[in-house]
Amino acid sequence: MTLTGLLSRLSGLLQLLCLAWTLALVVTLASPASAASRIKDIADFEGIRDNQLIGYGLVVGLQGTGDSLRNAPFTRQSLEAMLERLGVNTRGFNLNTQNVAAVMVTANLPAFSTQGTRIDVSVSALGDANSLQGGTLLVTPLLGADGEVYAIAQGPLAIGGFSAQGDAASVVRGVPTSGRIANGALVEREIDFKLASMTSLRLALRNPDLTTARRMALAVNELIGLSTAEPLDPATVRIDLPRQFNGNIVDLLTDIEQLIIEPDLPARIVIDENSGIIVMGQNVKVSTVAIAQGNLTVTVAESPTVVQPLPFANGQTALEPRTDILVDDASDNKLAVVRESVTLQQLVDGLNALGIGPRDMISILQAIKAAGALQAEIELM
Repeated sequence: MTLTGLLSRLSGLLQLLCLAWTLALVVTLASPASAASRIKDIADFEGIRDNQLIGYGLVVGLQGTGDSLRNAPFTRQSLEAMLERLGVNTRGFNLNTQNVAAVMVTANLPAFSTQGTRIDVSVSALGDANSLQGGTLLVTPLLGADGEVYAIAQGPLAIGGFSAQGDAASVVRGVPTSGRIANGALVEREIDFKLASMTSLRLALRNPDLTTARRMALAVNELIGLSTAEPLDPATVRIDLPRQFNGNIVDLLTDIEQLIIEPDLPARIVIDENSGIIVMGQNVKVSTVAIAQGNLTVTVAESPTVVQPLPFANGQTALEPRTDILVDDASDNKLAVVRESVTLQQLVDGLNALGIGPRDMISILQAIKAAGALQAEIELM
């Protein structure tokens, strides 16, 4: 084969490759975006959850920014009780320190936390303390909803804000009366939950929906190969492990939570009238309707002018009032027709074509709903 023929064949091959790449790009751009999600991102396994803890303690080491003991009697009582446990009797004495603050301590106990595990805690002032900067939290038991102690917290606080003041001015940045202690609590009690011995599991959907629950059950059944998953209600899918199942349940749950399904979304419009925010779902549909919007705006502007007397005249400088009044009845706005079964993008484009703002759009959407032409639920925040 000659060099010319070889170059000709290579040129034709490159053209075919470019054509194939262009077609693939067109198909990719034309295909609709998928809203598929992992089960892990839309549902939780029942029992695998955090538990909230709370405790009451004292923060010491403050630089005169703590509670005033006269206005915070609980701080005084807590301080006296703590000193008595340490062998110091202060009953009947006048305590006037402002280096102590009573605080509430909160934390989340992760699932399957073992003894000795460290967790983060948040500390917030309870009295009239000005700042917790530089303070240290004393030993504080953290209780669960059952009243049992699950963790012990202690350590120096990290404050995100600060406050400073002088005789005539002060400045405050952030919230100096709350802070955080990274790894500030030790887990002392474990929550008894034996995942490996369970024969039935339940998936809790974060956004309950019948169609989504059914799709989730079908995906799990296809993975296991048996009809073991069943949707009980819009928010729950039960999974019964097969009798012959001898594998690791953690491996099974890992495979289940990685399954991809497409959640079904209801036709809903969420409106926050205070901030003028409008959020529309992709399934919102509108029947054929004509929309017109107009506002009467009257603008009154005062622009007084200064009038000077003529030269060598026995006069005085005067202020001459001048008022400009502008009336805008929005006569340029036309009557727009929104066709039946338009898409979300077409609906937004049609409303924007009227030149209206978000707050007027809220009124229009409510009017369309009242006319029965909006096939969607309106939820006001």
